[in-house]
Amino acid sequence: MSDPEQAFDLPAYLARVGCAGRPGVADVHRAHASAIPFENLDPHRGEPVSLTRGDLEDKLVRAGRGGYCFEQNLLLREALLALGAEVDMYLARVRVGAQPGMVRPRSHLVLRAQLDGEVWHADVGFGLGGPLEPLPWGPGDAHELAGWEYRVVGEGGELVLQSRAEGEWVDLYGFVPDPVPLIDVETINWWVCTHPGSPFVTGLIVARQDRDGLRTTVSDWAGLVLAESAPDGASSAVEVERAELPALLAERFGLPGFVLDERDRLVPA
Repeated sequence: MSDPEQAFDLPAYLARVGCAGRPGVADVHRAHASAIPFENLDPHRGEPVSLTRGDLEDKLVRAGRGGYCFEQNLLLREALLALGAEVDMYLARVRVGAQPGMVRPRSHLVLRAQLDGEVWHADVGFGLGGPLEPLPWGPGDAHELAGWEYRVVGEGGELVLQSRAEGEWVDLYGFVPDPVPLIDVETINWWVCTHPGSPFVTGLIVARQDRDGLRTTVSDWAGLVLAESAPDGASSAVEVERAELPALLAERFGLPGFVLDERDRLVPA
């Protein structure tokens, strides 16, 4: 395990995501979002998720694993800080799929990154179809990113990230733009990765997006389904058997070395 007092290993991170030199925020964001898959394999098998810097580097960088929003965006935060950016953290409520009137916990992490006079809305950890590149901070125009459209709008005291689907804008998540300390992130992370009612404990989801915007997901939240969706509207969804999961993780998500245990949970071989 890495020494928590060691400096962040920026060269190892950049090699992991496929960047070189001193990339800007947009370059790092695009590389990270397309290189490191979203996955909740640890909480799904009953393993709490650590957010220490050393553990994030060991898992997502050195071991070639993926992670969910807290892991992904805290790792991105470390990289951006090492590149000289100022980074603030915000906690959002996921809105996509919520029933009218439902109030969800603030269980998603979003970053505000400032570098070279630019201010960005950065988020590489939204597994339900987040932007491949960062957006300018705050409400503004729509942006087409790898074929998908996004915008941020103001709603009361919140900022809301939306994406366009079938010609209509859909809320993805909303947050109050007040920065939070790391202890608040660690607290909700503990709930997300250990609470018996958390969807990341009860269900499985693994997702990735390539640089052309093609999204691939395998999830058992509504039957065990392998799905693909492209920016041009093409999509597919096929049911798969749980026995197929280790091969699918290796071949489609770059996550080799998993087997099914006696509970049909994916565990390292």
